[in-house]
Amino acid sequence: MEKKDIKDILEQLPAESHNEQELRMAKLWLFQLNNKKRALVSESELDRSKSEVWQRLEARLVSGSPKVKLWPRIVTVAAAVALMVLGLYFFNYNRKTANNPADLIAQDIAPGKVGATLTLASGKQIRLTDAANGELANEAGITITKTADGQLVYEIAGSDTNPNNVNTLSTAKGETYQVRLPDGSMVELNAASKIKYPTSFAKLKNRSITLSGEAYFQVAKDKKHPFIVTTDNQEVTVLGTEFNIKAYDDDANIKTTLLEGSVKVSTVDNSNSYPRTLVPGQQSTYSSSEGISIKEVDTEEAVAWRNGFFIFDNENMETAMRKISRWYNVEIIFEQQELKKEIFGGSVSRSENITQLLRALSKAAKVNMKVEGKSIIISRTN
Repeated sequence: MEKKDIKDILEQLPAESHNEQELRMAKLWLFQLNNKKRALVSESELDRSKSEVWQRLEARLVSGSPKVKLWPRIVTVAAAVALMVLGLYFFNYNRKTANNPADLIAQDIAPGKVGATLTLASGKQIRLTDAANGELANEAGITITKTADGQLVYEIAGSDTNPNNVNTLSTAKGETYQVRLPDGSMVELNAASKIKYPTSFAKLKNRSITLSGEAYFQVAKDKKHPFIVTTDNQEVTVLGTEFNIKAYDDDANIKTTLLEGSVKVSTVDNSNSYPRTLVPGQQSTYSSSEGISIKEVDTEEAVAWRNGFFIFDNENMETAMRKISRWYNVEIIFEQQELKKEIFGGSVSRSENITQLLRALSKAAKVNMKVEGKSIIISRTN
């Protein structure tokens, strides 16, 4: 592997004249700098990091070596490649710069947190954010428990459970929650999302649930009882696997990303598109006008929210700010509508207060962002 200068490689990336090893090198190098919480990268820092990166690359990425699975935070930085043409500005904002005058931001808003509302089959609602750990409910042989790490767990004690009993777990904006379903499958809900599911799958042919919003699934294997997730106009059928579905009502498309196993994606009425099967590393996109299409993707981008990141990979500002709106529970106001179509990229921690996030975003996207109450107002720079 030719030992190129990292700056030469970075210059090749926008023109797509790099090879796969060079791209992997850039990701690893960016991760190292990103992990140091640097907002701006100086020439001296480029040089200091170079020798360490080459040592790690030569150990991991030499030609002919077994394929190495890069750890998630390296891959999340891949989206930061788009920022290299903006002067190597990173969204992981240096906390030291937070003491600078807040000329764009008037007040701060904390990030989202663990929380949800559980609606039982009886109609009773339980605010899981406020509920104490331990047993929450015991109905018709089903015990529902909240664990210390903020997870909902179902235990089936008897055989007289009613398969028609359905529970609903919903997160508001600024909330996320995990549930272990009665079959042992794990579901993690992103903000502003909802799932409906039977309190027991024991007497059912299929393990069917419905989803609106976004969720990550780790499905317990059961070949005799397929696991089916229904969203608006789409069904995903699986026996046992890990995948992410993003199906918000205000998004134009439904995106299903497969990490392990295989899933079949089809439309609810089987119109406009034939069923498609995904393999790991693929993402299907459903739209009402074009049906289902499939492409290879960086799966870590799709599940970045689980790893504590936003990733914006050449996204328009309207789509990117919609993600921020859900997590921080704020309204987005564009003073100039054409700003919605501006394209930018990068990664930022979901654990930061909105001040750090907006300072970084406004500089990278070259816009003004101001918080007023629970609204973010976006305008052109002067």
